[in-house]
Amino acid sequence: MSADSASSSQAAVFRAPNVLMTVETFPLPDLKGSEALVAISCATVCGSDLHTYFGRRNSPSPSVLGHEMVGHIAAIGPRGVTAYRGHPLKAGDRVTWSMVWSCGRCYFCALGLRAKCEHLLKFGHETLSPGRELLGGFARHCLLPEGTAIFRVPPEVGDLAAAPANCATATVASVFRESGPCAGQSVVIYGTGMLGLTACAMAAANGAAHIIAIEKAPGRADLARPFGATSVIDGSLTPTAIREAVFALTDNRGADALWEFTGIPEVIETGFHLLRFGGRYIIAGAVFPARPVQFPADQLVRRLLRISGVYNYNPEDLKAALAFLAANAARFPFDSLVGRTFPLCEAQQAFQFAETAKPLRVAVLPPHTARTSTEL
Repeated sequence: MSADSASSSQAAVFRAPNVLMTVETFPLPDLKGSEALVAISCATVCGSDLHTYFGRRNSPSPSVLGHEMVGHIAAIGPRGVTAYRGHPLKAGDRVTWSMVWSCGRCYFCALGLRAKCEHLLKFGHETLSPGRELLGGFARHCLLPEGTAIFRVPPEVGDLAAAPANCATATVASVFRESGPCAGQSVVIYGTGMLGLTACAMAAANGAAHIIAIEKAPGRADLARPFGATSVIDGSLTPTAIREAVFALTDNRGADALWEFTGIPEVIETGFHLLRFGGRYIIAGAVFPARPVQFPADQLVRRLLRISGVYNYNPEDLKAALAFLAANAARFPFDSLVGRTFPLCEAQQAFQFAETAKPLRVAVLPPHTARTSTEL
């Protein structure tokens, strides 16, 4: 099935850190089996994209960056395509998909660790190769290989909220699953970037009694309450002062659960002391090398704490993320977190703006949906 009358697509190509990205033309792939081609309607710039482009993180190159994306199915392989554990998909369906492709059959997939699949493919992180150039979000089209976990996007969820769903929102859904139910409980959320604000909203939607956000950046701290935080603590306070504030808000017991999204060793160490006996500590922010974190092991044992790391997610978490966004589309202002939109031909400017202005997200819109760059 032809994507459209054109036989080519365009993508912004990352060749090396701090080297100008150029929009280049590639032939549309000849779809095989149950592959699909998606016409991208919106892709958002994740913090990891910025770390890659500005040389703070190693990533394959040359490549097409971008893993937060949403679009419409433009073409389908000869065997047809189905949604993840769902019904057949058709041309025109609005979809998103897991940013991590996993085989579902290897040793780690069988253990439920699909983010560690032995045959892993990560959209937005793959080296260009003939016929497989279109595997990133900053492009007009994206190729979905056979076995990609694809999901229809609910109509209640707009593109600006749907694009980050397969990264930030799904990762928070994975944190929530690992942490367990929080209804009636006190939850501390350390860091109110995109993940932290999503975590505040998800905790509120699931009935947490007290949602304590800790953030030192005033602009981000101000966003916490509209996303469900019941209390906000200044993260620039001393660890002792932060602990006193958390304990004052939790009947002098400490939090039932703490979700950490900064990755800063000092923050992780402070978080350890904010939990009640038997508290649950979920660390999701430490995705870059840093100095070792120190915990008093006797306190880990005596206080019966449970510490877990979460990295990426399973396909079911993306399903939960989309359901959460659909159920809460009118409650939390996710669209407002995208500070500006750029057409694909200005992908380089989008990265520069994201790096200097530091909005939570910037969106790149391909030609069929692009409009003049504008503040939202």
